[in-house]
Amino acid sequence: MSAFDHVHPALARALAERGFESLTPVQDAVLAADVQERDLVVSAQTGSGKTVAFGLTLGAALLGERTRLAPAGAPLALIIAPTRELAMQVRGELEWLFAPAGGRIASCVGGMDARDERRALNQGAHIVVGTPGRLVDHIRRGSLEMDGLQTVVLDEADEMLNLGFREELEHILDASPAERRTLMFSATMPRAIEVLAKTYQRDAVRVSTVTGQKQHADIEYRALVAAKHDSENAIFNVLRYYNATNAIVFCGTRVAVTHLASRLENRGMSVVALSGELSQSARTHALQAMRDHRAQVCVATDVAARGIDLPDLELVIHADLPKNTEALLHRSGRTGRAGRKGASVLIVPYPARRRTERLLQDANINAKWGEPPAADDIKRRDDERLLADPILQDAPSEAENAIVNALMAEHDVERIAAAFVRLYRKGQAAPEDLAPAPAFNESASRGERAERAPRHADNFTSGVWVSLNIGRSQNAEPRWLIPMICKAGGINKRQLGTIRIQQRETHIEIDAASIDKFFSNLGQNGHIEKQIYVTRLDGPPQDTRPHRGDRAERGPPPRAERGPSQRAERGPPHRAERGPPQRAERAERAERGPPPQRAEGGPPQRSERPRAEQMPQKPPHKAKHKGKPKREGGDAPPARPKQKWHPVD
Repeated sequence: MSAFDHVHPALARALAERGFESLTPVQDAVLAADVQERDLVVSAQTGSGKTVAFGLTLGAALLGERTRLAPAGAPLALIIAPTRELAMQVRGELEWLFAPAGGRIASCVGGMDARDERRALNQGAHIVVGTPGRLVDHIRRGSLEMDGLQTVVLDEADEMLNLGFREELEHILDASPAERRTLMFSATMPRAIEVLAKTYQRDAVRVSTVTGQKQHADIEYRALVAAKHDSENAIFNVLRYYNATNAIVFCGTRVAVTHLASRLENRGMSVVALSGELSQSARTHALQAMRDHRAQVCVATDVAARGIDLPDLELVIHADLPKNTEALLHRSGRTGRAGRKGASVLIVPYPARRRTERLLQDANINAKWGEPPAADDIKRRDDERLLADPILQDAPSEAENAIVNALMAEHDVERIAAAFVRLYRKGQAAPEDLAPAPAFNESASRGERAERAPRHADNFTSGVWVSLNIGRSQNAEPRWLIPMICKAGGINKRQLGTIRIQQRETHIEIDAASIDKFFSNLGQNGHIEKQIYVTRLDGPPQDTRPHRGDRAERGPPPRAERGPSQRAERGPPHRAERGPPQRAERAERAERGPPPQRAEGGPPQRSERPRAEQMPQKPPHKAKHKGKPKREGGDAPPARPKQKWHPVD
């Protein structure tokens, strides 16, 4: 019995030419006899062959008993994908699958020339693959005929809803024939998918190939705790440690993608960036560079890398933690595809450990916790790869015998081996030194609540004091002293106690159990960095800081104790201190009148009229009324008599 008995002969020939030996569980499930011509809601893991699965079920419906498809006209099937990369990838898969049957595939995606797409649609296509926004545009312009559709496929339906394409999907489904067949494929099945299925599907059959075991059995999950300021160095060390053929690093924003790609490129890695701000041509070239191995690392956002398939992708790094379990599974599903092994590494800042534990628990993933690889671990791994390199197993060829004999005659074996090691390490970037992360509590990872650690004041009853030769005059602050001390001495901040910053020196209390390790990492002279040195004190230093009681005694005397003599000594208050003049002062000024007026050529004369008579009083403000104002009282002038107008003779 052949493995392709349920597959149409034309498509089975394409599978055999492609090297397929058997079908995956999801491909077998959609070809079962009881689900043929039924609406389907298919839930399967990423990398399980969903694209070929709906291609096979489309072929069975479109071909029937024929060996080849009829000449292309109006589309018979429509496939909707969330991103441009996934749509182009689906088109490529369907082209080789339907090539023996004479299938013609057209694409309608954003970022491409819409005129070329309309021209391809006018020439005819059996299957159309596109993104929601561009498909709606073609439907409204009338260039995409929907009357002949037999099947509509929603690939990665959950992601399209997360991206806000609900209105576009509803518009496309409403424009398609009511008797169509609707297939929904998704790695996860949230409630929004179920609501959409009830609205636009008829008696849909639920097909699930996700077993009860843990997600992605071919993927090794690692959770590495690192200090937040060391996240970039941790990512670089992970890339160096695994040395994957292809690796992808996920960031949360476009700005983070640009920044991290630039930093990795400066360290000597071949990097490409993938984000929504790039043109379709740039994104296609970036993915092709990964497939051709001209680039090793791809830094991308979730949306841009949705559904992409890189055959040699061996490592996935989460630079920014996923927001939910669906994002975690879709990110990690870029590796470990089609039976290959892969690794998914989460870079976890120390404050986000609990949130990461809940995320992994909700996704039913058992990850191995630890710290990012140190520089010594990376060098040791490089040496292991060197010794296991297949190039050492091959015997020299005839063309190489001459130079080999010349080298053996000129140099001894040790020098030749040393030169080979230097050449091997020449193109490798040096690993980064990482600050030690706080110790991880294994009991906390199992869901047990650990006891809260005591405060520093109670934890360092027998601490050892050290002195640094910097103080306030050198702008010493705990925010940069603590990381410097921890990194140089190989300790963490929980092993530090009281910190007293003086004018020219700083005293720090260190846990007595860690003091020997601290000075052994520093060396003989206690040098930390630059001109900063540390020395061990015999006992607690004398606290020269003033106490609060002394500050209160030096303060100003209470207000009640000040007598009139103290006020007299201070003198009259300044004008700004007295505040605005009181009502009595204003009345006294009004009685005195204005300052004297200076006559022409003579001394200033004092005016005899009071101020109130000199300055005319302004009439009180009245509210404005529409029309002519009305005068009240007897002071109003008599009304002017109206004069009649007579024409001039």
